[in-house]
Amino acid sequence: QVQLVESGGGLVQAGDSLRLSCAVSGRTFSSYAMGWFRQAPGKEREFVAAISRSGTRINYADSVKGRFVISRDNAENTVYLRMNSLKPEDTAVYYCAAALGYSFADVRVRDEDYGYWGQGTQVTVSS
Repeated sequence: QVQLVESGGGLVQAGDSLRLSCAVSGRTFSSYAMGWFRQAPGKEREFVAAISRSGTRINYADSVKGRFVISRDNAENTVYLRMNSLKPEDTAVYYCAAALGYSFADVRVRDEDYGYWGQGTQVTVSS
């Protein structure tokens, strides 16, 4: 059974940085394309960033481009989201997700492409 466990969320001030981690267990980690999504109160879940199985292809939402960095360590079975220059509008529950069955260079940006989800970690950015 696949498990995804996020960590690293918290309460920070605008302009601060955080690094989220998502540890994946249950299958060979390199089998999964990985993504980060977020959901703010009263809003739908939205795409944040995605990385291919190989780690060579990456995609970001326009709202985080230039501020967030997604990376993965296939040896540690972990995907990361480094968030810099945080803004109050980044406040949300952040979820990591894993997608199975895609090519080594595929990045997936739709949440319906992901079959496995973590429980989420809260990120709150105060102004």
